[in-house]
Amino acid sequence: MTEAEVEIEIPFHDVDVMGVAWHGHYVKYLEIARCALLDNIDYNYPQMRDSGYAWPVIDVRIRYPQPLYFQQKVRVKAILEEWENRLKFSYEIRDTETGKRLTRAHTVQVAMDMSSGEMLFASPDILFQKLGIEP
Repeated sequence: MTEAEVEIEIPFHDVDVMGVAWHGHYVKYLEIARCALLDNIDYNYPQMRDSGYAWPVIDVRIRYPQPLYFQQKVRVKAILEEWENRLKFSYEIRDTETGKRLTRAHTVQVAMDMSSGEMLFASPDILFQKLGIEP
């Protein structure tokens, strides 16, 4: 429930003239995996909005030891590591065929009360309910 994996084929519109995926597109691949994980707990962005909370990303860190290429099939795995005071996700991007790890990353999101615009320093109870944990 606190992890999800998606397969992505690197599209032509994401690569440069060398056929290498532009580094900025990696964030999109992480987002696709993160949304799959949030779907698993029924707390994706529409449910967040409906619960009165936004969860802006406040930190993104990506390591690029290996490039991604046009038409390469990769598996992007998202793991929810922290949820008490923030959402911290870690990610791995691996080549589907070889299993070789190509990229590691993490993101951090914090809850924001949409009615007041105030950032919260503890996750709201709705998140714990979605995770099946007593707040």
